[in-house]
Amino acid sequence: MASETVPPSVSPVQPVRLTATCDPQLSRWLWLVKWLLALPHYVVLVFLWVAFVLVGVVAFFAILFTGRYPRPLFDFTTGVLRWSWRVAYYSYGALGTDRYPPFTLAEVPDYPAHLDVAYPEQLSRGLVLVKWWLLAIPHYMVLGIIAGGVQVAWTSGGLIALLTFFAGVALLFTGVYPRGIFDLVIGLDRWVLRVAAYTSLLTDVYPPFRLDQGGREPERLP
Repeated sequence: MASETVPPSVSPVQPVRLTATCDPQLSRWLWLVKWLLALPHYVVLVFLWVAFVLVGVVAFFAILFTGRYPRPLFDFTTGVLRWSWRVAYYSYGALGTDRYPPFTLAEVPDYPAHLDVAYPEQLSRGLVLVKWWLLAIPHYMVLGIIAGGVQVAWTSGGLIALLTFFAGVALLFTGVYPRGIFDLVIGLDRWVLRVAAYTSLLTDVYPPFRLDQGGREPERLP
């Protein structure tokens, strides 16, 4: 059977895929103390992000000279982003679950927040010199509003923090996470993580200037 042909006007699936499922029953008050409960993760993430930067330097030169991101380093970098996303989803990057995040870089199939980055067999040697700073400047400007900067471990400012605060207040008084706020917050988080993966050299696919809301990834982007 012939393979399906993607129309010229439609781009392939994004290599960075973020999905999330909101807990049907969220605690009214637990969000008030999640900053305390998440402290062990924050401590671990400090060390992971130090290693993340060092691995990024090694990967930079590997890509520059070979055009490939060494797979073990790629898996580690993706794992740090994944761990950070789970903590953000539990805490003040979304407040989407009361299930405590696991201490692992690996994917956890039954956890309600997921991040996957498709491994590229080949990366541009030239792009590696400019994509993490020059090409990403427009996105950095947008992220200054969305998240107060690139903050994938947890969010201390910006629109995401404001929206999650509104969601927390709604939970406190009604016990319900407003669906519209959830969809918007996840869309904003998705934008942040796409940029984080691109600037971490994990992909050459430029992040779209598009707000894909909701917990599911769109199958195709126009």
